[in-house]
Amino acid sequence: MPDTAKVKGPASYFPSIEKTYGQPVEHWFGVLRAAGPLKHMELVAVLKSQHGLGHGHANALVAHFMAAR
Repeated sequence: MPDTAKVKGPASYFPSIEKTYGQPVEHWFGVLRAAGPLKHMELVAVLKSQHGLGHGHANALVAHFMAAR
């Protein structure tokens, strides 16, 4: 039986984010790093207002980014 664990959590959004916005998730992590030391929802707002991401996609990127800090 193949070992294909299903991706869960914020990372499960990554394929859709890359397909929808045409950028790898590392691009968006760079945007978040450049935004500076903001709170979670402030970073979500940056992605939504300045880059046109939807709320769910922006929230998933920020959640993963913040957890990795």
